[in-house]
Amino acid sequence: MMYLIGALITILLFVIIVQIGKVNELAARLRGEEQAARDGNEWNARMMLVFLVGFLALSVGSAVYYYPYMLGYGPNILPTIHAPKIMQLFNITLFFTGVVFVITHILLFLFAYQYRESKNRVAEFIPHDNKLEIIWTAVPAVVMAILVVFGLMAWNETMADVDEEGTALGAVKIGSGDIKEGTKDYIEIEATGLQFNWILRHPGKDGQLGTKNWQLITGSNQLGQDFADPKNIDDIILDELVIPKGHTIRARITSRDVLHNFDIPHFFVKMDAIPGMPTYFKFTPTMTTEEYREHLSQFPEWQVPAEEDEPNGLQRWEAFDFELACAELCGKGHYSMKKIVKVVTEEEYNAWLDKAESTAFYLNEIRGTDDDPFLDRPTLQIEKRVREYEVKQNPPAPGPSQDPSTTPQPEVQPGIGGTTGSIQGGTTGSTTGVTGTSTIGTTIQNAAATGNTAVNNASNAVSTGVQSVKNAGENAVNGVKDAAGNVIDKTKDAAGTVIDKTKEAAGTAVDKTKEAAGNVIDKTKDKAGDVKDKMKDKNPFNNN
Repeated sequence: MMYLIGALITILLFVIIVQIGKVNELAARLRGEEQAARDGNEWNARMMLVFLVGFLALSVGSAVYYYPYMLGYGPNILPTIHAPKIMQLFNITLFFTGVVFVITHILLFLFAYQYRESKNRVAEFIPHDNKLEIIWTAVPAVVMAILVVFGLMAWNETMADVDEEGTALGAVKIGSGDIKEGTKDYIEIEATGLQFNWILRHPGKDGQLGTKNWQLITGSNQLGQDFADPKNIDDIILDELVIPKGHTIRARITSRDVLHNFDIPHFFVKMDAIPGMPTYFKFTPTMTTEEYREHLSQFPEWQVPAEEDEPNGLQRWEAFDFELACAELCGKGHYSMKKIVKVVTEEEYNAWLDKAESTAFYLNEIRGTDDDPFLDRPTLQIEKRVREYEVKQNPPAPGPSQDPSTTPQPEVQPGIGGTTGSIQGGTTGSTTGVTGTSTIGTTIQNAAATGNTAVNNASNAVSTGVQSVKNAGENAVNGVKDAAGNVIDKTKDAAGTVIDKTKEAAGTAVDKTKEAAGNVIDKTKDKAGDVKDKMKDKNPFNNN
C-alpha cells in the first residue's frame, strides 16, 4: 500500500510541474520574452533551493526509515566472522562519499541560486586556477588510496583459500572438537547453479567431495559425478544447506549453463558462478538460525505477522531463515533460485549428518542402476564401504547380557567336517559361563547393601564366571582343532588308498595293452606273409 501511495504522489507531482510550465509559457507570451526569461530564472533559482533542502531531507529520512531493514544496521547484525570487516570498509567508504555528496549537493544548488541572472551583476571570467586544480585532484587521490589499501586488506583476509595441506587460511573454529573424520579444519560444500535451481552437494563424513566429469552428466546424474572415485560414494545432495556454527565453510561454486551468483546476503557471501571456471567463498557463521531468530524477536519491526493475510500466523522473527539466492539475472525463472541455509550447533550438525548419511546419492539413486560403474564388476573397496553404510543403518542387536568385547569367539575353519559339533559344544559352554556371569551380577547388586564382605564374594564369583567363559572358549577352539586334525588324517588315508588303486589299475591296463599290441603285430605279420606268397605265384617272370 505504501508503494502505491508513493507512486501516486510521484505522478501527481509530475502533473503539477507540467501544468506550472504551461502556465509560465502562457504568462511569458503576455509579458514579453525578456521579462519572462528573468522571471523564469528567478523561479528556477528558488526551486533549486527547494530541491536542495527537500532532497537532503528525503535522503536522511529514507535512511532513518529503512535503518531497521538494512543489513549491518539495526536488528540485522552480521553473523559471520568476515562480514564485520567488510561492513567496516563499507562504513569508511560511506563516510567519505557521504561527506563529498553533502558538500557538492549544497554547493551545486546554492550556487545555482546565488549566481542567478541579475541586471546589476556581471559574471567574472576565471580561465585557470592552479591552486584549485591541485586541491580537487590531491584530495580525491588521497581518499582513493586509503580506500584501496583498506579494500585490499579486507579482500586478502576474506578470500584467503586453503593451503596445500588442506588448512583453511584464516579459518576459525569456535566449537570444541572436530566434526569431520579427515584432517582438514574446514567443511567444503559445492553449489552448482543451473536454470533455475541450485544443486548443493555435501561431502559426507569423509570430508571429501568426489570428482566430476561433464561427459557423465545424465538425467539421473545431473552433476556428472564419477562414481569410480570412492569419495563420491557418501556424497549427499541437499534440499537445504545445513552447516555448523563456529566452523569454517568453503563453498565451491560453479555453473552448468549460464552465469549465476551465489549470494547469502546476511553472511555477506556473494560470488559469481561461472561455467567452466569454479570459484569459491570461505566463511564462518557465528550464530545459529535459532539464535538469530531470538535476537530479532526483541525488535518491534519483527513482532508482526509474517503474512498480512494470516494475522494469527507466525510472526516475522519466527518465520525468518537465512537464504541462498541467485544475484545474477539468469533468465525468466531467476526468482525461483532459492535455498534455505540452516545454521545449527555442533551437536545438532553431527546428529543431522548421521541421519543424512543414509541418503547418500550413490546408495539411493545410482547403486544397481545402469549408471552404476560397479554393476557388473563390483570391487572390494566399493563393496566394503557400501556394507559399512548398510551395517550402520541396520546394526545387529547384541545379546541380552553378553558383552562381545570380553567373550572369546572360537575360530571356525569353513569346509572342515566335524566342526558343527565342536562349535555347538563351545557355544554351549560359553552360554553357560555367560549365564553364570549374569547371575553373579545379580548377586552383586543384592549383596551391595550388606557390606564389603558380600562385595568381595561377588567379585570372586565374577572372576570365576569369567574364567568359565575363557575355559569354554578354549575347549571350543581345541575341539575345532581336533576335528580339523581328524579330517586331515582321514583325507590323507583316503588319498593314499586312491593312489594305490590307481597305480594297480594303471599297471593292469598297461599289461593288457602290451598283450593286445603283440597279438595285433603277429596277425599283421601272418597276413603280410600270405600276401607275399600269393604275389609270387601270380608273377609270370618268376622262374621258380
